Amino acid sequence: MSSPSTRRPRKVAVVGVALSDTGRVDDATPYALHAQAARRALADSGLDRSVVDGFGSAGLGTLAPVEVAEYLGLRPTWVDSTTVGGATWEVMAAHAADAIAAGHANAVLLVYGSTARADIKAGRRTSNLSFGARGPLQFEVPYGHTLISKYAMAARRHMHQYGTTVEQLAQVAVQARANAAANPDAMFRDPITVDDVLSGPMIADPFTKLHCCIRSDGGCAVLLAAEEYVPDTAKSPVWVLGSGTAVSHTTMSEWEDFTVSPAAVSGRLAFERAGVGPADIDLAEIYDAFTHMTLVTLEDLGFCAKGEGGPFVEKGRLLRTGDLPVNTDGGGLSACHPGMRGLFLLVEAVRQLRGEAGAGQVRKPDGRLPSLAVASGTGGWFCSSGTVVLGRA
Repeated sequence: MSSPSTRRPRKVAVVGVALSDTGRVDDATPYALHAQAARRALADSGLDRSVVDGFGSAGLGTLAPVEVAEYLGLRPTWVDSTTVGGATWEVMAAHAADAIAAGHANAVLLVYGSTARADIKAGRRTSNLSFGARGPLQFEVPYGHTLISKYAMAARRHMHQYGTTVEQLAQVAVQARANAAANPDAMFRDPITVDDVLSGPMIADPFTKLHCCIRSDGGCAVLLAAEEYVPDTAKSPVWVLGSGTAVSHTTMSEWEDFTVSPAAVSGRLAFERAGVGPADIDLAEIYDAFTHMTLVTLEDLGFCAKGEGGPFVEKGRLLRTGDLPVNTDGGGLSACHPGMRGLFLLVEAVRQLRGEAGAGQVRKPDGRLPSLAVASGTGGWFCSSGTVVLGRA
């Protein structure tokens, strides 16, 4: 037997993915959505729940992930509760893959669920204007510097520095909605135009309503497992080829360049570790709480040069039939956004690589299924980033 120092790292695959009920879910708790997604992901994998010895969860419970694991009847020996906003799930997937590769876990279940929309409709919570007023944030909160205003400032800086137009930003929303039209699970599927985006109510200049993500309910789950479990799975594996994580800033005064996100670092690391480059990627799933996020992340991942995101997103490039299909399910702008959406990016990427996206399936020019996908999550106001490169066998 090989010694621990010479044993090669195990390959890691995503072997199960699933959504819970999504969109408008008025009759379920967040715990119920976690359980529904977890059961469906296990069924999708074909593996028994007894193989799950690792668990990741964030955003629910006093002692997440202990409380959620207990609700699901799991007793994991490896856990993760990393919370870095929307990037949480790509960062957590990177942690899980590293743990499995090193032999610290065999199968790790990542689960998320939220009733953000239903809670507001029922008066169980209100919208939050900030993340808090302690620590470094105390110097910004008294001036009404909300999360969306921070993104709006960054968008305006990009527009000033590179000539990006509000019409180009609107194209991101228009193409996301067009992709959502082919997704039966998407919350909004009716087509929109650039004029529709520009004429909507102003939320934070330059963002009108359709520049911003929707608020929905929903959950999802992803099961990662070591290579020796793959022969027993129900479907073809999607391999984790490489990942990268990075953090940037908390206060805007510490953000060195408003036009650069930490995806510039996490993406570079993920591509280097996967041994591929942006030109090899068939589709991208990118966190899109606002249209500007998509554009900047495309630049920082290397799909176009810095400052060229505006022209890049024009002419239908982001459509599932475009040069670089992006957010093929409709993204957070049209499909669903129940809070920390990053796990949904991984689910959609896996489904596309497996050829399970139905009418929304991406195909290469020769008709073959896509081979490589990247999922890149963003947290806070471009404060954190996690990028994962996935490949089909």
